[in-house]
Amino acid sequence: MGQSCDRTITRRPDGRYTDFGWYTLAMTFLHCVVMLFRSRKFYRYPRARQANCAFTTMPASIALLLLLPLAHPSRAFAANPDLQTVVTGSRQRIETLDYRMSGRLTRVEGDGKRTTYKFVAKAHWFPDGLRLLSEISGPASTKTSILLRMSGSGRVTIEAILPGQKVSSVLPFEHWNDPLVGTDFSYEDLVENQFFWKNQELLPPQKYGARDCFVLKSTSGAQDQTHYASVTSWIDRSILYPVHVVKTSRGTGQQKDFVYYGLRQVRGTWSATQIEAKQQGKPGSSMLVIEGGSAKANLGLKDFDLNRSSAQGK
Repeated sequence: MGQSCDRTITRRPDGRYTDFGWYTLAMTFLHCVVMLFRSRKFYRYPRARQANCAFTTMPASIALLLLLPLAHPSRAFAANPDLQTVVTGSRQRIETLDYRMSGRLTRVEGDGKRTTYKFVAKAHWFPDGLRLLSEISGPASTKTSILLRMSGSGRVTIEAILPGQKVSSVLPFEHWNDPLVGTDFSYEDLVENQFFWKNQELLPPQKYGARDCFVLKSTSGAQDQTHYASVTSWIDRSILYPVHVVKTSRGTGQQKDFVYYGLRQVRGTWSATQIEAKQQGKPGSSMLVIEGGSAKANLGLKDFDLNRSSAQGK
């Protein structure tokens, strides 16, 4: 019978626990392997001699990495199933988008004054990622056309034809956070790339209104081109669709709230009929209202030619 491994579990300053029994077991195993390779009996066999040669040229750090699953089994195997459910479900929802929609975009000032724009959009997920083409017509018949592309890793590019322009051009990153036709929505608010960032953390569940929600905090990294440091989403547990989102800007810490109203399911696809955006600490808000459209539009690449679409609109 082999010797048992005494386990010593110690609480660390961060509140987590370290199981030194596993660590001792891993180190003992590594020591036995090294002694086996060094033994004379092991050299009697040619194949063993070849294995020993390979092992002795292996850096100790790599050998230890191979044993880390033994030292930290919880890190290697105990993935959070709820986190995986929320992130995977949110990504799959976006990766199956194929819609046309029409509606209106309204800015409501603090004194109640309203400015309304016509808003049409279409989106489809292709093998290389998402394409979203939107057109916003202003009260003075001016039009803004925007084409957003997002790759499977969440990388975004934006092209636009702004009022007074005849052909599209790349929208510089420093303008991605500009107000979209004077509303509380920005250009990059049109896509949900936060679900594709690498840093995802599941916070304690909460209720939002009557809905039981997962609370997912997505934090941007240096590799993510965005003006937001983090995005926290309250996601309905039963349908995996957001009902409330708070975005925090990099540098300033300014927060923006998004509330989703009138959730409905059409042909298996969930969507909101209204989305309200409001910058915390500032009067007024903006509302995107969806009045019609198709959840299964069967769109192709030809439907996302920005210059062609703008010319047809004229």
